[in-house]
Amino acid sequence: MSIPAGIKDDLPFLTALRRDLHAHPELGFEEERTAGIVAGLLEEAGIIVHRGVGGTGVVGTLQVGNGARRIGLRADMDALAMPEMAERPYKSTVPGKMHACGHDGHTAMLLGAARHLATTRGFSGTVHFIFQPAEEGRGGAKRMVEEGLFQLFPCDAVYGLHNMPGLAVDEIAVVEGPQLASSDSWRMTFRGTGTHGAKPHLGRDPITAAGTFLSTLQTIVGRVIDPLQPAVVSTCFLQAGDSKALNVIPDVVEIGGTARAYSPAVRDQLEIEIGRLAHGTAAMYGIAVDYAFERRIPPVINDADATARSLAAAGAVFGEKVRTRFPPSTAGDDFAFFAQNAPGCYVWLGNGQAVDGALHHNTAYDFNDGALGYGAAYWVALVERELKG
Repeated sequence: MSIPAGIKDDLPFLTALRRDLHAHPELGFEEERTAGIVAGLLEEAGIIVHRGVGGTGVVGTLQVGNGARRIGLRADMDALAMPEMAERPYKSTVPGKMHACGHDGHTAMLLGAARHLATTRGFSGTVHFIFQPAEEGRGGAKRMVEEGLFQLFPCDAVYGLHNMPGLAVDEIAVVEGPQLASSDSWRMTFRGTGTHGAKPHLGRDPITAAGTFLSTLQTIVGRVIDPLQPAVVSTCFLQAGDSKALNVIPDVVEIGGTARAYSPAVRDQLEIEIGRLAHGTAAMYGIAVDYAFERRIPPVINDADATARSLAAAGAVFGEKVRTRFPPSTAGDDFAFFAQNAPGCYVWLGNGQAVDGALHHNTAYDFNDGALGYGAAYWVALVERELKG
């Protein structure tokens, strides 16, 4: 394993920084304190800082030599709206908010790499350190792109990294192709005619229609989508009637859920087929339906050339501990919007074994500080190999 001496020397600082960020979590587009710390440390390192891209986003630019190639490195900064239940010295000080996905570690690792590269300057070209707000479902990456991220900071390639419990801290997975699924939401309202529960024939029952819809929803994945193409459709919300009025058939039933796919074509199919089933069910029961499909996040698909470059950098740091086969996740990440604007590669950095089963988005989760040096070293190796003098 190869972690530069300068990064090793910086690990006590980076660990303290990571734990400070953990203790002070901020939700998407509220990362004022975090962004201030990031901007301050970049400026101290002599890196040009731009604030306010995408609200609370921060971009640091370091240009060395006359190399023409430009790359972007992304770290997400936001926390989640959930309580931290585990006791630790740096436990969240903000009720109902915690870093349950490791973005505190992502931020600290990219800052460590930026500080090291600003000192050693062992490359020729331009690197943009992109500290993104609001990855957790609030649209931070999309907003940065819409506000001109890639016009202001052009990139020939863009790279992302996420911690992965279950992989050892000295392991990394670098895989071409799909890494994360699209993350879309669907909602519908069945509109019937309410009536007395003892006289269903005098109304149009939306609850029975909803039951039929729900019982047949999984036939979309099981009988419509190509079985060689992964897809997920889940119902996550259902609301109808009133528990205090158990003799009333309601007028409406509201249903909502999520749809996931790795292929743009399958993503299109899911939108069409959920709607087809909703409208067909409504017609069968003689009621109306309102249907909406919200395209939130595209799939993350690693570019072949960017993956090859990432793999070379990973090999320099992790040696034989690089995994080139690793299953994609059905979770989503809005890094996908960055990868739509430049060839991209998103890698999985080991976070060690999940303590007490505490995976991402668990109230006992914690980023493993043992991964800080490896993550920062990977970023440094990527820059120095991508932007050779």
